[in-house]
Amino acid sequence: MRLVLCFLASMITVLFFMPKLIVYLKKISFNQTVSEYSLQQYREKGSTPIMGGILFIIAPVVFTLLGVPHILANIDVLIILLTFVGYGLIGFTDDWLIAVKKNNDGLSPRRKFGLQLILAVVFYVLYASHAELDVQLLLSGKVLHLGGFYMILVLFMFTGSSNAVNLTDGMDGLAGGCTAIALCGFLIISLVRGRTDVAVFIVSLIGALIGYLRYNVKPARIFMGDTGSLALGGALAAIAMVLKTELSLVIIGGVFVVETLCVMIQLTSVHLFGRRVFLYTPIHYAFVLKGMGERQTVHLFWLAGAVCMVLGTLITIL
Repeated sequence: MRLVLCFLASMITVLFFMPKLIVYLKKISFNQTVSEYSLQQYREKGSTPIMGGILFIIAPVVFTLLGVPHILANIDVLIILLTFVGYGLIGFTDDWLIAVKKNNDGLSPRRKFGLQLILAVVFYVLYASHAELDVQLLLSGKVLHLGGFYMILVLFMFTGSSNAVNLTDGMDGLAGGCTAIALCGFLIISLVRGRTDVAVFIVSLIGALIGYLRYNVKPARIFMGDTGSLALGGALAAIAMVLKTELSLVIIGGVFVVETLCVMIQLTSVHLFGRRVFLYTPIHYAFVLKGMGERQTVHLFWLAGAVCMVLGTLITIL
């Protein structure tokens, strides 16, 4: 009942307040700034407000604080909340600078990445103070003790996941939908393992994302911005860490992994050989250039995300 109430409360809160946030952001002209590298058909989205992630950050945090007993003594859930809010603040700063300057010159990539690394180190220290620094190998069930090397894994997880969701956030409903689907896998794992404390946050976030998607699916009335995408990526990494499903994150979040790998391969090929491997990256744009509609592309990626989620969840719990 607690999980159901947190889910409903979070979803209803976002559904109710999002129209008011949209009106306010339009009033202060906090609109999406279109990149010069974006496809021509996406130029009209320059009038859509950003920072929609504010609401689906606030709502899950509030209802998790209300729904988890003895929250101040629960280090795992506090780490998830701090990660969620911390990475959201990095994204908020970037969005704020972009909105004020009316161009894409927000935080520099080096500064943004540096802040992500600093937060990842902080969360590693908090986690290492009470948890085993090991990972469970998939399928075999064997445990690999990493010791100090676990910090390197954490740095890759947190920075990689947050930037991967950010790269995926390029079409109406794409990043929000894929994240909600991935969270369903972690919800199942948390319930199977008796981690209802973590499940409270997950259902609250899923509810908030469903409320957000009501206004973000095509035609989008608001975008999450870096505020939302960095927060979501950080939350996925934190959840995977506290549930000891670090390796499962790669499969459950397979869409984000593929998006990131395609960008990395493309950049490497262009710099080293002066030629592209893919028609366009992030890779979801390549489907549009090949003639697939935006809505169909998003649905295809949701389907791929669902397959990855089911596969990763089954491998983890069986």
